[in-house]
Amino acid sequence: MLFGLNRTTDEQSLIAFLRLFSADRLTRELVPRMSEEEIHQVVDLLTQVMRNHLSGDEYHRLFLGEEHHHH
Repeated sequence: MLFGLNRTTDEQSLIAFLRLFSADRLTRELVPRMSEEEIHQVVDLLTQVMRNHLSGDEYHRLFLGEEHHHH
């Protein structure tokens, strides 16, 4: 992972970083150590990024894994 060289490398590095960060072995240890404020900050940031860039249907399909979303 390397950040700051160019957009393509940054995107690939972020994908790798998030995959490693979300691994069960890490989250099971890390999340219980986080403060309530940290938990809310992480959830708020990731939720805002999804709101900025995904439609409602994309959110349900890509994030929630729902094949068919009805309004």
